[in-house]
Formats: sequence, structure tokens, C-alpha cells
Amino acid sequence: MSRTRLWLLLGGILLLIVVLSLVLQAINSLIWQLSYWLPGWLVGPALLMVLAVMAMVIYPLLGPMLRSLRRGEQTTPTPQAPSSRQEAAKRNLESIEQQLSQLSDTVARASLEQRRQDVEASLERGDLVVVVFGSGSSGKTSLIRALLKDQVGQVGAAMGSTQSVQRYRLRLGGLQRAIQLRDTPGILEAGDTGLEREREARNDAVAADLLLFVVDADLRASEFKVLKALGDLGKRTILVLNKCDLRGETEESRLLQLLRRRCEGLVATQDVVSASGAPQSIPRPGGKPLQPKPEIEALLRRMAHVLREEGEELLADNILLQSRQLADSSQDLLDQQRRAQAVKIVDRYVWIGAGAVAVTPLPGVDLLATAAVNAQMVVEIAQVYGVSMSREQGQQLALSLGRTLASLGVVKGGAALMSAALASQLPTLVAGKALQAVTAAWLTRLAGRSFITYFSQQQDWGDGGMGEVVRRQYDLDRRDLDIKRFLEQALARVVEPLRRGRRLPPQRGPRAAAAAKDQRDQGESPRPDKPGPESPRSRR
Repeated sequence: MSRTRLWLLLGGILLLIVVLSLVLQAINSLIWQLSYWLPGWLVGPALLMVLAVMAMVIYPLLGPMLRSLRRGEQTTPTPQAPSSRQEAAKRNLESIEQQLSQLSDTVARASLEQRRQDVEASLERGDLVVVVFGSGSSGKTSLIRALLKDQVGQVGAAMGSTQSVQRYRLRLGGLQRAIQLRDTPGILEAGDTGLEREREARNDAVAADLLLFVVDADLRASEFKVLKALGDLGKRTILVLNKCDLRGETEESRLLQLLRRRCEGLVATQDVVSASGAPQSIPRPGGKPLQPKPEIEALLRRMAHVLREEGEELLADNILLQSRQLADSSQDLLDQQRRAQAVKIVDRYVWIGAGAVAVTPLPGVDLLATAAVNAQMVVEIAQVYGVSMSREQGQQLALSLGRTLASLGVVKGGAALMSAALASQLPTLVAGKALQAVTAAWLTRLAGRSFITYFSQQQDWGDGGMGEVVRRQYDLDRRDLDIKRFLEQALARVVEPLRRGRRLPPQRGPRAAAAAKDQRDQGESPRPDKPGPESPRSRR
């Protein structure tokens, strides 16, 4: 112990002694005062009343502090809301890292970890990503060529000339960040190859800070559907009417107005612009055809304005969107893993409960509700979902669901359902025991899957409460395919063992049956082929 701590301890002890002496002195003075004013037999009760009043006054003031000290609680600051989109994205990435650590699938975990690292790196990247997106042969590549003032990509009339995502860099005046232009394969192409390219294009569009949606005419219904889907993701979009050199000014103006009306609420009016990435050449008699310059001034001005004014916010929004999508993907995988683990737990307790009922049949069908819900099963399911629950809490939850099963008529309905399904497959002497065991197993499965729903919803039964979850699960478990699978398992795990354990002897008269029963009660094996000497059949 250091010298400073020693002095502090001695000082604390001295202060405590002083306080106790003052308290004792005050009590002694109070006793003398009460003795002066009251008879001797009233001094004690009066002193107790005074002390009680003082305690009632002091405790509300000191009680919270004392409880905090006793429990060892420390005041934790309230989590602050993220100050920016970048901060929110960082917090999402941290939570994703925690989710990934819980995944048992190494392949899926490695894939998501790579995506997480890519998103994390995007927070520090210097480029703004502008994705050029649209149907095949709408002029995407020629538009990029005009923007870069260089021959890039394959430009032609053939549909689907861009086979994969191509990346280029561009600088705009007034922007500190460079622009990464991405040319994507055309959408709405036929065949499996076209669908694969479209999937790649959409994935790249989701990663864009700014989207250039290129069309060469009015929007088709399929194009509008894609545009709306991207808009619902929050993607800032500039709609580019390309190949304006193919139509007159009047037709161009009409198409622009039409596009602005159709895209109202999805794309801002000022974000619908016209362009011509590769104007058609003008033939000249006796000379070389004249090649007009690309008409991209309106597009460049709009791109520069949007990126200068909103570039940082667009970048942050995109990173936040990607981090949220990644968080959702990792959470979905974690939910699938947890559900698979919970289902295994339920399946184990299904047949444990069935075996217990088969050994000790229940006296009444209503008691099957108790057999259907096992407290330990609830506790283990809770552990899978990261919830700490005592056995007593699990028992209370199990009993609550058991009462719900009984009140909804599920217990009797399950018994009737199992009886009808197994009527033709149960031997007479084991029918009652097997039916109870199979019904208990089915009810346990129903209860366990209801608990899985409860814990997967963050310990929430939903708006309809416990009864609605039970009814929904009851309807799911009654489906023909589910019932068929369950009955196959029940016959193998319950009925066949009971049948093997209760082999029936050949049919005999009542006396032989009674003798066999006496032998079983005495622990002896009946001998059906050798009746006793007193039996009339032995003399025959």
C-alpha cells in the first residue's frame, strides 16, 4: 500500500470517528431533553419516533446514492447521436464486425468481411463514383467518351457491346476530388447472359454516389421500374436524354417535358438534361463528312453543380447506404444460423418429451400442454439468441404458452389431428401410449417454433400477441408436407420402439392370457407354446 493511500485511509477512519461521536452526542442530548419534558416511560418511544422521522427525511435524499454504491453501479454516459453520416457509417461498420464474429460459416464470414473492408476503405477514398446506367445501345459508352474526350470502350449499334463494368477517371474544375466514371453493361437484354450483366450493372449502380441514367427516347415501362427501384434506394440521379441530334429542337423539348412529368418525385426537374455523345456526321458534297462536336455542355454543368454542392453528402449517403445493406446481409445470415441452431434444440426436446410421455403416460389430454413446453428448452433457445434467462423465467414463459395452447383448443385439436393421422398405423395395445407420446412431441415442436419466433423478434410476440404467433405456427405445422415429415419421424422414433418393446404373443384363451399377465407381474417371461399341466389344452 502506498503512503498516500495509507494517509487517506487514516483520514477516513478519523473522520468516521468524529462523525460517530457527534451523532452519539446529539442522541445523548436529545435523551436529556426528552427526559426533562416527558415521563421516563415515554422517553424511549419518543426517541424512536424522532429517529424514524429523521430517517424518513434523510433516506429519500441519500437512498439512491447508497443503492448505487452498494450495487457498484457506475454512471454511464448516454450514447450520443452520430454527428454526421460518416460517423453513422463508422458505427454501422463496428456493429457489423461484431455480427460477423458470431457467424460460424467461414466462407460467408470471409465474403462479408471483404465487403466490410471495401466499404470501410470507401470512407477514406478520394474519388466520387459516377455510374453511367441504362439500356443497351442507349449511347452510354459514347457519352463517356465525350466526357473524357478520348476514345474508350466499344461504340457501335450492336446491343450489349459493353460486356462488363469499365472504370475511367475524370477531373472537373472546382472539385477537389476526382471522378471515377463507370460504364455498366446494358440492362433489359434477353437471355441468361443479359440477366447476369443486368445484375452486375445494378450492383454497381447501388455503389454509385451519383447515377447517370441514359435513355434515347421516352422511358419504357421496364426502364421506369428500374429507375424507381434505384430512386427508392435514395440514389441521386441525373436523367440524360441522349442522341438529341437525331431529333429537332421541338421534339427534343417535347421529350424533355414528358420525361420531367413522368419522373416527378423521382428525379428533380433540373436533373433531366439532354445530350449527344456521338452526333451523326454531316455529309458534304465533294469533301470529307463534317463531324459535329459532342453536345454535353448541359450535362457537364449539371454534374459539376451537383458534385460541387452535394458531393460530400452524396459520398456519405452512399457509404451509409452500403454499410446498412451490409449490416442487413450479415444480420440475415446470423438470423439463419441462430434459427438452424434453435430448430436443432427444439427437435431434440421434441423426442425427449415424447420418450418421457411414452414411459409415463399422462392421465389426461389437457396435461399435454405441460409436456409441450419445456423450461430448459426455452432457456437454451434464449441462449442461442444471446438472451440470458434463468430456469424460473423459462418456466414462467413456458407455462404462459402452455395456457395459451390450452385456451386456443390447440391441445385437443392436436390430439385429434394425430389420432386421425395415426389411426391406421398404431397397434391396438400401444395405441393410447403412442398417441399421447406423438401428440406431446407435436405440441412441443409447435411451442418450440413459437418461441423461436418470439426470440427472433427481439422478445416480442408482435401486435397479435402470443395467441396470434401460436395460431400462425399451428396453421404452418398442419400443412400436408410438414405433417407427413413429422409422422415419418414419429413412427420411427416412437411407434416402432413401442411396438418392438411390446411384442404380442399368439392369441390364446382368457386363462392363458391371465397366466401370462401374472408372469409379467412377477418379472417372468410368458411361454405361450408350453401351457401348464393343469390346462385342458395340455392333455389334448
